[in-house]
Amino acid sequence: MTTLLTSLQSGSVILTLNRPERANSFNFEMVTELRQALAAAEKNPLVRCVVLTGAGEVFSAGQDISEMQQGDVVSYREHLDKTYNPLVLQIRGMGKPVVAAINGPCAGAAFGVALACDLRIASSSAYFVVGFGGIALAPDSGVSLFLPIYIGLGRAQEYYYSNKQISAQQALEWGMVNQVGESNFQALVMQVAGNLASGPVEAFAAGKQAFNHAILPNLEESLNYEGILQEEAGKSAEHREGVAAFLGKRKPNFR
Repeated sequence: MTTLLTSLQSGSVILTLNRPERANSFNFEMVTELRQALAAAEKNPLVRCVVLTGAGEVFSAGQDISEMQQGDVVSYREHLDKTYNPLVLQIRGMGKPVVAAINGPCAGAAFGVALACDLRIASSSAYFVVGFGGIALAPDSGVSLFLPIYIGLGRAQEYYYSNKQISAQQALEWGMVNQVGESNFQALVMQVAGNLASGPVEAFAAGKQAFNHAILPNLEESLNYEGILQEEAGKSAEHREGVAAFLGKRKPNFR
């Protein structure tokens, strides 16, 4: 079964994360397929907007932790350099608008991917969890940069430390998501995508470059620094305990 579903609707390509049995968590195959689909969308003249969503009732739980535990040694920095860092840079570098249609829970690396998109439309049942602190890791996938931009440094640190959920409504009030849909979520997503697809795509690309230059000039540097920190955090006893607790479905004991 493919980990990514693709469909073209009225000038927009819909990319659906498709590992519902694993809460649409990312593995290397899914990241690879997503990057290939984004590259194809950029080249396809029939595509004028990209929508990223999740299968079922979950957007994505983030990185599949079980994949990271395979083998004796895991280099978190190397993993980020091969997966989320180039994916985030690719999304920000795309000339065509990318909309995250957040249909359900969104956590960890998937949170960073959603924040990297140009717009975020959330269902009323969706919520966000920073996630990394729960398994004793530093934020990565651009979360350390994007989240303070959207909700402020104090809130970003609070929700990293606490691992509390950010509801769709709260995210809307803080400006982290652009719109929230209830019973009309899918229709709202396609309306937003349709408006973008009918707009001046070349001008949109130039505008995105301008925003990147003004607000995110240090994105690549930030992603690289996250990798350095994550490499060390991934070797810690705290992280081993956090993963064991997560897999064992218990509360971690970091003392």
